Amino acid sequence: MTLSSQHYLVITALGADRPGIVNTITRHVSSCGCNIEDSRLAMLGEEFTFIMLLSGSWNAITLIESTLPLKGAELDLLIVMKRTTARPRPPMPASVWVQVDVADSPHLIERFTALFDAHHMNIAELVSRTQP
Repeated sequence: MTLSSQHYLVITALGADRPGIVNTITRHVSSCGCNIEDSRLAMLGEEFTFIMLLSGSWNAITLIESTLPLKGAELDLLIVMKRTTARPRPPMPASVWVQVDVADSPHLIERFTALFDAHHMNIAELVSRTQP
């Protein structure tokens, strides 16, 4: 499949976690002929969230768009979908990985992200959690 014939879809699924749910979703994606280009999974409280970037032919993407809402309803999941395009990956002059362990305080993430914004740096991934 040439790049120009590739179509892309971002899917977010949110619901109560239970064994086998990720496999059920990924099996459905595969059965529609789509490929998972990128994905993130997280547990937030008792909720599970799964974000995927899918690629496929126009027919495959249209099939997943038309069948995933029913599959989501069967699994009691909130499903959000949005068509997108491939993002060009410019060469990065430098990559920075930062880990910060500090006591939690109001507006901490806001202040942290403002630091990168002030230097016109893109945040590609951000993970935060509070520790007991």
